[in-house]
Amino acid sequence: MTRNKLSVDHLLGIKYLTENDLNLIFQTASHFKEIINRPIKKVPSLRDITIANLFFENSTRTKLSFELAEKRLSADVINFSYSGSSISKGENLIDTISNIIAMKVDIIVLRHPSPGSALFVSKNINSCIINAGDGTHEHPSQGLLDAYSLIEKLGNLKGKKIAIVGDVLHSRVALSNVFLLNTLGAEIKLCAPKSLLPKDIESLGVTATDDLVNTLKWCDAVNMLRIQNERTDVKFFPSNREYSKLFGLDREKFNKVKKDVLILHPGPINRGVEITSDLADSENAIILNQVENGVAIRMAIIYLLASKLKMIDYDY
Repeated sequence: MTRNKLSVDHLLGIKYLTENDLNLIFQTASHFKEIINRPIKKVPSLRDITIANLFFENSTRTKLSFELAEKRLSADVINFSYSGSSISKGENLIDTISNIIAMKVDIIVLRHPSPGSALFVSKNINSCIINAGDGTHEHPSQGLLDAYSLIEKLGNLKGKKIAIVGDVLHSRVALSNVFLLNTLGAEIKLCAPKSLLPKDIESLGVTATDDLVNTLKWCDAVNMLRIQNERTDVKFFPSNREYSKLFGLDREKFNKVKKDVLILHPGPINRGVEITSDLADSENAIILNQVENGVAIRMAIIYLLASKLKMIDYDY
């Protein structure tokens, strides 16, 4: 196992990681992916580490993936529920986390609806912080598993053409993907209604369009984003039916491409809105690969950050 170190003490966002950091995470994830496909999937690497999962927003895949990754590494795991917590009684975020840290917790995995929350906590709490999604800002572990899944299928991403389609405005997945794919040298095109594209998004080194069919003809892989209605009460398009007609991935549009294009989706899928079931379940889709790789990537993140805290077992 490599003894190389990350350049960061927390995982706050992709924009803080170097290309060497990314390669180290991917290399480590490959080791762990091999392990989790063995009959005995657990290793004792983090048996002296305690991790708290603090999720202030609903989550299924990310929360389960982190918890499974932690348990595969033999860490002690505690899960925090916002409902009924002291925060709902008026306690502030820092006081809540300070009390959890006082119980000798080494790593905090934090999901919070406020952009910048992970950075704020890292500056006020003496513990390792892993950002599991901060509002509409970043979702770094999702960006890492998306890129890792692409590398498995496409090899080196330098010069590869990757499209991101859908609700870019409210998507933390989109921003993490843009930062990461840019670092790896991929070309990025965003496809969405203009109402769902952030202002000045092209300053991040991407191009933007509202033509899905031509985008599909251009790209090697397409990441279909969910419309995040829970983040706003404002209507950004007339109806789901009209959105699906113009920006939903269906067989009619896909058949016009006449080449193999990989299909990704960060989940949860709204079938029939951003993608039809036949394509979500097709051979082109690597959505379940993303889910599997999510555990290996999160094991790698936790392991590498824990190795900076104290001596841990480097042997499998």
